[in-house]
Amino acid sequence: MDIGADFSHLHEPGGTVTVRTIWISDIHLGTAGCRADALLDFLKTFECSTLYLVGDIIDGWQLRRSWYWPQAHNDVVQKLLRKARKGTRVVFVPGNHDEFARRYVQHNFGGVDVVTECVHTTADGRRLWVTHGDLFDGVIQCARWLAYAGDIAYEFTLKANRHLNALRGRIGLPYWSLSKFLKLKVKRAVSYVCAFEEAVAREVRKRGLDGAVCGHIHHAEMRLIGDVLYCNDGDWVESLTALVEHHDGRLEIIDWSDECARARIGIAANSATQQLGSALVSGSDTLS
Repeated sequence: MDIGADFSHLHEPGGTVTVRTIWISDIHLGTAGCRADALLDFLKTFECSTLYLVGDIIDGWQLRRSWYWPQAHNDVVQKLLRKARKGTRVVFVPGNHDEFARRYVQHNFGGVDVVTECVHTTADGRRLWVTHGDLFDGVIQCARWLAYAGDIAYEFTLKANRHLNALRGRIGLPYWSLSKFLKLKVKRAVSYVCAFEEAVAREVRKRGLDGAVCGHIHHAEMRLIGDVLYCNDGDWVESLTALVEHHDGRLEIIDWSDECARARIGIAANSATQQLGSALVSGSDTLS
């Protein structure tokens, strides 16, 4: 079960990768932390028969506090609708941040089916429950005010992270996620992630299914919990990850941050080459 495997050999620069199924979640359109540019590149690179939007696609919580909707966020929506028009089956499972869409379950908008949850059957016959995952978050279910407070604190962390990465970018360092680092280092956060994963696995066993695909906790993962396959497709704020199913049923987590890093290195190399070329031409003119 590869996470963030190097898939660059699958396509030529500017080409596409065709897979059977893609799961993405936690895009959080409407927030400054959303990496819409990276997601657009991913959606241009990957084509699929079925695309699952596993919740928190639009951040209604943040939009209610203050409106933020740049062109790149609109471009993501248009790209998703364009895929639906061109024949991709697009299924939207709303999450807690876009819970307003749960009022429209069993409706179809622009070719996008809105469902509470669903079961996906892989090419090799495994049945995977697709759910956002907020049902297993005690904070969301039992203390909604605490969830809102945590969301504000999370937004503050992302804002600090943007300033930090702007500085890192100026000195040539790659993108680094402060909030992701804290999640992996703080013992209580690690315990929460483990408890969440175990709760999802118990529900899968209860339903008699083979596994689950969810989002919500912004932590990409694919592992067996006993006899249950637990998959989390991550997010497009910190991790820049998606889950894909290949045509033989094999599942893989794609870490697009690696592709973004390669692109930045390529841009920097091209810039350096151009500067060197200009310097050589300038030197040649001086000598002549």
